[in-house]
Amino acid sequence: MAEIKRIQHVSITAPIDGAATARAFYGDLLGLPEKPVPETLAGLNILVWFDAGPTELHVVAEDDETRGRSRRHLCFEVDELAPIRATLEAAGYRPYDATPIPGRPRFFCRDPFGNLLEFMVFEP
Repeated sequence: MAEIKRIQHVSITAPIDGAATARAFYGDLLGLPEKPVPETLAGLNILVWFDAGPTELHVVAEDDETRGRSRRHLCFEVDELAPIRATLEAAGYRPYDATPIPGRPRFFCRDPFGNLLEFMVFEP
């Protein structure tokens, strides 16, 4: 059987007009570098791609009325929680704490489209 090596990318949804907002949130606010979407995917409602360490984040256009209520989420491992939480709060977002996990301090926040994001530090 083939070995799974890693998760290469995660796709999240945004409205069809969400590219600028995605760039402002994920690129400007969170500092993820944007990368080009391959030309072969033009016209498939793929809005923006970002690098997130060795993984990619793909923002795709889709009407999804459950985004703001769903517990589906992606988790960003960060080196410090306080600065990113302060950045989100200063930009008007509402991060919130969750049930603690030993050795994994964390918090959650919704993105501008209602997607749920988790931010976590792995303690040694």
